Amino acid sequence: MLKQEKTVSDLQKEVHSYISQFKEGYFSPLAMLARMTEELGELAREINHFYGEKPKKSTEAENTVEEELGDLLFVLICFANSLDIKLDEAHNRVMEKFNTRDKDRWTKIDQE
Repeated sequence: MLKQEKTVSDLQKEVHSYISQFKEGYFSPLAMLARMTEELGELAREINHFYGEKPKKSTEAENTVEEELGDLLFVLICFANSLDIKLDEAHNRVMEKFNTRDKDRWTKIDQE
């Protein structure tokens, strides 16, 4: 069975539906930033174990980079939702900036 791809808007609605079932709702912006920092640290740890020189202890749980990116994405979506930010619109604005201000910043691959 093929799974239908979700848009960023779909992801934001899905997370909002999940969070809305709890009385506590979204955390405060400061708490959300702390959560995001925590999740980023967990991602950094996995990257260091997988690509770096620091081997994982035998007692440590086997997480994956994919899982940690998923956790980080969930918190990012919660953060955006809590501030009424539409991530697709934020993405479009940043891509416009990269495609104008930074269009000649990097060496492009020759297209034949």
